[in-house]
Amino acid sequence: MTDELLRFENVHFAYDPHRPVLDGCSCVLVRGNRIALCGDNGSGKSTLLKLAVGLLRPARGTIWAFGRPRTREADFYEVRCRAGLLFQDADDQLFCPTVAEDVAFGPFNLGKSRDEVERIVAETLSSLGLSGYEERVTHKLSGGEKRLVALAGVLAMQPDVLLLDEPAAGLDEAAVARLAELLARLPQTLIVAAHDRAFLTAVTGRRWQLQQGRIADLGRW
Repeated sequence: MTDELLRFENVHFAYDPHRPVLDGCSCVLVRGNRIALCGDNGSGKSTLLKLAVGLLRPARGTIWAFGRPRTREADFYEVRCRAGLLFQDADDQLFCPTVAEDVAFGPFNLGKSRDEVERIVAETLSSLGLSGYEERVTHKLSGGEKRLVALAGVLAMQPDVLLLDEPAAGLDEAAVARLAELLARLPQTLIVAAHDRAFLTAVTGRRWQLQQGRIADLGRW
């Protein structure tokens, strides 16, 4: 089994052809990496994470995931099962009526039994301090609660890689501390895009700086 999980090779992407977001971006994510993805607002952090799971496609360059180049929609089905993306906006991720249904959606689609799914939902919600939220209506939750439920849905898939876009945004101090403690003990390889240095140093060990469309590996904190 290769230790290389994701690779960008000379990836170019732009929403506006006159303003490239990624401009020859290359980087490699290796099993066990815990990467802080840093950069100014608008530098392309969210774009890079979406490209990794095929929600966007590069204009040029190649994206490798789990040992294979990924170019077509069918190529990314496996990637989305093995790499869990937390969106920056939780409202883009929550679509089931209740919290339990939303967290259960992914495990059910992986073919797990009802008993397995119920156990996963209960354990995942408990880990995020959300026990008792099972029947809460998702669209009535606060912004911070929505973010934690969206993260629960990602964690319930038990992916190999976590791609987290501003996971602590909108959370109060106690929830941020609980989230940092949880992420620090998870076994998964992860990339965390965020601005909060204290949070990043608590949950990651290495920094990537995204600037002018390219990644600079700044090494360990």
